[in-house]
Amino acid sequence: MEAISMWVAAILTLCIYSFLYKDNPFYKFAEHLFVGVAMGYSAVLTFRDGFIPYVWKYLKAGIVGERISYAVVDLWRDTAEVFVLRQTEPERLLVILPTIIGLCFFARFIPRISWLVRYPIAFTLGLGTGIALPLGLQMNIYQQMYGTLSPFGMISKLSPFQIFNAVLMLVGVVCTLTYFFFSAEHRGGIRWVSRIGVIFLMIGFGSAFGNTVMGRVSLLIGRMFFLRDWVNEVIREVSAIFG
Repeated sequence: MEAISMWVAAILTLCIYSFLYKDNPFYKFAEHLFVGVAMGYSAVLTFRDGFIPYVWKYLKAGIVGERISYAVVDLWRDTAEVFVLRQTEPERLLVILPTIIGLCFFARFIPRISWLVRYPIAFTLGLGTGIALPLGLQMNIYQQMYGTLSPFGMISKLSPFQIFNAVLMLVGVVCTLTYFFFSAEHRGGIRWVSRIGVIFLMIGFGSAFGNTVMGRVSLLIGRMFFLRDWVNEVIREVSAIFG
């Protein structure tokens, strides 16, 4: 089974890399296979980890109930009786409401009631925005301000290099924010400060792009090592057959 998996992975890898030559049926086959497998896996995973534990089990507990078994032991007679009861929890039926909202997504496929899809979309966007806003403020503004200014609170304990690093970071933050300050015309000192901000922006974009390229190259190197091992395995098997 491991050998079959290795062959399938190697062939699909070559099909994907064939796009470097030109668009061809082998690349399209691998692309469509990847999308189909990913969507099928996601659907099954969502059903198993989403619908079953958070919808089906709750409805079952609310309507049918859950089996609860316990034993009563009589020490004098040395006997025990086992009782099996079903305890219903009607409050769990409230899961019907979010289930109905989720099912409204499928109204898109029925033209007469396609307008119902607006409700789950509005609910999802509102909930996502309400959660993202405070988290965004906390992580992208408050934490960044704290990280920029906190070194100056213990500047006496910092080394010269750490002081230089803290000052450079503060200058970079101020200059970059000045570049995005459009309430005043960029003339004189503001113009020069904003130009320094552009330099910091270019350095940041360049480092981000470099990290992205390094990540992709590391993936390419991993695939090349995999293909090398596969070719060695093929040569070994051919040598064993005709050797």
